Parts: sequence; structure tokens; C-alpha cells
Amino acid sequence: MNPNIETFIGCDRPYEDANIVLFGAPFDSTTSFRPGARFGPSAMRHESFGLETYSPYQDKDLTDCAVFDAGDLELCFGSAEAALHDIEATAEEILSDGKLPLLLGGEHLVTLGSVRAVHRHYPDLHILHFDAHADLRDDYLGARLSHACVIRRCHDLLGDGRIHQFCIRSGEREEFRFAQSHTDLHPFSLDGLEAVTEELARKGVPVYLTIDLDCLDPSLFPGTGTPEAGGVTFPQLLEAIRLVSRTHVVAAELNELAPMLDHSGVSTATACKVLRELLLALSE
Repeated sequence: MNPNIETFIGCDRPYEDANIVLFGAPFDSTTSFRPGARFGPSAMRHESFGLETYSPYQDKDLTDCAVFDAGDLELCFGSAEAALHDIEATAEEILSDGKLPLLLGGEHLVTLGSVRAVHRHYPDLHILHFDAHADLRDDYLGARLSHACVIRRCHDLLGDGRIHQFCIRSGEREEFRFAQSHTDLHPFSLDGLEAVTEELARKGVPVYLTIDLDCLDPSLFPGTGTPEAGGVTFPQLLEAIRLVSRTHVVAAELNELAPMLDHSGVSTATACKVLRELLLALSE
């Protein structure tokens, strides 16, 4: 008899042998519209067994990859800073062991904890950001730690010219004005990604990939807290992941699935498939 431990399908290598470590941050305490993203990581693990481990898109199989699923962190819902501290500490441990951390949110604020650790290891870090929202507010209703402010807080760490944003189609006027001067903004679509990834690969700089699943068209992916009309298709997102994998990706993350907001289960199934393709693209 073995312990009944639920992992994402095919991600059951021992930690010592793994190149990629998957861990969940089930946190959504700053969600500004519809909560529920805290249930995303566990739903993806459970529903992943509706997938095959093999990807015909990439002709790769998760059973051939060295991925360890560490499960979900137990986070303090009453303190965003406490939650971020625990996420940062976990990412730090994974990085210190020479492995690639792959974070599952939760709301998008969880990114900041992971980026803090990654930036400490890679001071010349660049971020590739796929999202419907700019997330560049300096504060949201007085709170500087919010899912609406997460990329602004990352900019506080990285500075100008090192955050590349795609699919953005929502935000305050001030966010778009800030982006014009401080980030590399590609609104509405993934246009320009190939040129950006070629340049990052040429320079060999470390890259953090953050995917907010609401970058997808909500007619295809309604199970998210703040859906925005427009967005990209599933095949377009897969092609984007393959382009990003040609760069020096040192950490990655997938967030903002709120499974109960799509009773059909299609959003969760889509998130699972995106995660499978991301894991395969980043596996050596």
C-alpha cells in the first residue's frame, strides 16, 4: 500500500531527481471581483487525470520528464505579506537546489513572492507577462499588495525595460501611460512575441514567465475571476509557450483559474492542458 497523494498527472519524480518543481499557492485574498482562484491548483491536480501524459503538439511525454509536484502551500489568508513570504521561501529553496520553480496560483499577486526569490538569484531578470490586465496600479483601494498591482511591484524590483507585456486589454488610463514609459507593452494580442523572445534568447538573459489564464478569450475560458472580452485562443497560447521556451527560462507560473465559475469544467480542463504543455516545453 502506498500513500494516496494526488499529484498533477506524470509529475511524481522524487525531488532529488527533478529538474522542475511544481508547487501551489492557493491564495486569493486580494481578488477584486469574483473569488475562487485559491481552488485552482487542487482542481488542476484532480482533473489532470482526464489528460494523457503525451502531447501530440510537442511529441513529448510527461513520463519522460523529471517533475516533482510538492503540493500546495498552507498560506495565511489574513496577510498578503505573510503569504508572499512563504511563497518566496519555497521558491528560494527550489532555486538553491538548482531546480526550476513552477508556481500554480491562486490570484496573480502570488507572482511577487516567487519573483522576489528569482530576482535575488538572477539580478538581470526579465519578465514575460501574458494577461488581460496590465496589473500596473500603484495601489488598489489603498493596498499596494493586490493582484491589480503585482506587475507594478515587480517593476519596483526590476526597473524599466525588463517587463514585456502581451494580450493586455484592460486597465486604468494611468496604467497604460505608465507602461508607455516603463514596460514593453504589446496590447490586445501576442503580436511581437517572436521578436522579443529572439532578442531575449540572443542576449541569454534569465526569463520569468507569468501566465494569467484570463489572457485567453473568456468564451473559451470563463472560469476566471475577472474575465475580459477579447483575448487569445488556446493554440495561440501554446505557440507562445513554445516561443518562450527558446529563451533562458529560470522560473514560471500559471494563475487565476477559478474552477467553480465554470460549471462545465472546460476551463479547468484547458488550464490542465496549458500546464502540461508548459511543463513539456520547459523540460530538458
